[in-house]
Amino acid sequence: MTLAKPISLSMAINCLAFITPLLVGAQSLKAQAADNSAASSTTDPVAAQQEASQMVPADAHLVKTLDAKESQSGTQFEAVVDGTVHLKDGTELPHGTVLVGTVATDQMQTGGTSTLALRFTEAKLKDGKTFPIHAMIAEITGPAEDVGYMESSDDLLAWSGQTYQIDEIGAVHDVDLHSSITDANSGVLVSTKKDDVKLVAGSRLSLAVAVQNDEVQNSASGRNYRFHF
Repeated sequence: MTLAKPISLSMAINCLAFITPLLVGAQSLKAQAADNSAASSTTDPVAAQQEASQMVPADAHLVKTLDAKESQSGTQFEAVVDGTVHLKDGTELPHGTVLVGTVATDQMQTGGTSTLALRFTEAKLKDGKTFPIHAMIAEITGPAEDVGYMESSDDLLAWSGQTYQIDEIGAVHDVDLHSSITDANSGVLVSTKKDDVKLVAGSRLSLAVAVQNDEVQNSASGRNYRFHF
C-alpha cells in the first residue's frame, strides 16, 4: 500500500510529460489556422469590386517551365494569350500576345515547403509595343496535350468576373494557389508536401486582366496580400 501512491504519481507525471507536447502542438496548429483565416479575409470588398469592374477574363499558357528551385526573385517568365482579349479601355490583346511577369518571391519556408509568388507586369504585342497590366491568376491546369499532368483533361474555366479571391487546394501537384484581385502579385503558390513549386511549360492559366494605370499601380503596391504558413 505504501508503494501505490508513488507509482501512481510517477505514472501521472509521465502521462503529463507525454500529453503536454501534443497539446502545445494542437494549440500551435490552431493558432496557425487562425492566422491563415485572418489573412484570407483581408481583401477589401469595395476595392475588389472596383478593380474587378476594370478586368476581363483571359486564357494563356506558360512558355517555359517555371521551377522554384531554379528561379530567383526578379526572374522573368512569359505566358502567351490564347484567343483575342478585349480590355475594358478598348485595348486589344490579339492571339499570341505575350504576357511578361516576374518572380516576386522564391522563398523556402520552415518544414521544407516552398513559396513562389508570381506577378504579371506587362503585355507585349506582336509589333513590339508594351504596356503595363495587372492580372490575377484564377485557375491553373496542365498542358492541353498532357492528360496525365495535374487535371489537364478538365476544361479551363474562364474567370467569372465575380470571384475576387482564390484559395485553391492542390491546384498543382501538392501545391496550393492563393490569389487576390487587390494584390500586387498575380498569384502565390505554396507547396504542401514537398520542397518545390513547379509549373511545366504549356501549363494553362485562367486570368483576370486589366491595363495597369498609375493610380492602380500605386494603390496595389501599398497593399501586398500576405499569407501565413
